[in-house]
Amino acid sequence: MWKAIKRWWAYLGAKVNSVFNEKADPKVQLEQAITEAQEQHRRLKEQAANVIANQKQNQMRLDAALEELERLNRNAQQAVLMADEATRKGDAAKTAEYTSAAEAFANQLIAKEKEVENLKQMSLQATQAAEQAKAAVQQNSRVLQQKLAEKQKLLGQLDQAKMQEQMNKAMASLSEQVGEDVPTLDEVREKIETRYARAKGMAELQDMSVESKMLEVEQASINVEAQARLSEIRSKLGIADAAAPAATTEPTTTEPAAGEPATAESTPAESGTEPSPGT
Repeated sequence: MWKAIKRWWAYLGAKVNSVFNEKADPKVQLEQAITEAQEQHRRLKEQAANVIANQKQNQMRLDAALEELERLNRNAQQAVLMADEATRKGDAAKTAEYTSAAEAFANQLIAKEKEVENLKQMSLQATQAAEQAKAAVQQNSRVLQQKLAEKQKLLGQLDQAKMQEQMNKAMASLSEQVGEDVPTLDEVREKIETRYARAKGMAELQDMSVESKMLEVEQASINVEAQARLSEIRSKLGIADAAAPAATTEPTTTEPAAGEPATAESTPAESGTEPSPGT
């Protein structure tokens, strides 16, 4: 029973996860992934900072221990010199005091040397850990930069995918049957072309009919009457009719009788000279 419940619970979890991944916005998921990567990088930097801080503290303790070791070494040497000088002077009491002080400095020196050795080992390990932490931060920084660049690339691909999906939907709505009440573009085009062809055919039939020819003749008669009326109006107004060509006269010739020379008769207006009296 318990095993069946666990399997059912695991199935429900997988089902919910599958539905969530199907319905989730890839852009939001991408932002979540980048945010998580940035948060991991921040935590890694904090850990590296702690490691480096520990290395710095060990180095400062080592430097202080080395200074203390150097001070103890100088004091021990000074105590030995002062004990030797008291011995040469024959002052046994001061010799004993300085010798005792030198031994104390020597004991402190031995203890400080051990402490320095331990601090050196710790500082070496801390330095190696700090270098590894720095390298890890640098490597993770490069990975984060690659993820950010990949994010921009994926966002561009996502926008292109959305645009392509919209174009596919638009093309499908143009090429597929939407419904009984919504005609497609091809159906509308066919309907318009049919009406246009029918209208052109009717126009050609109208041009060929007798009624259309009669209308043309009637329109021509109306145009002739209109021109005549305009000519009459221009004549009354003393305006030369530009449409009418200027009248010209040509000399007339009479055929001579057989055996007679041909003569040309011209009026005074045509010849341009007046007849002399008596002719």
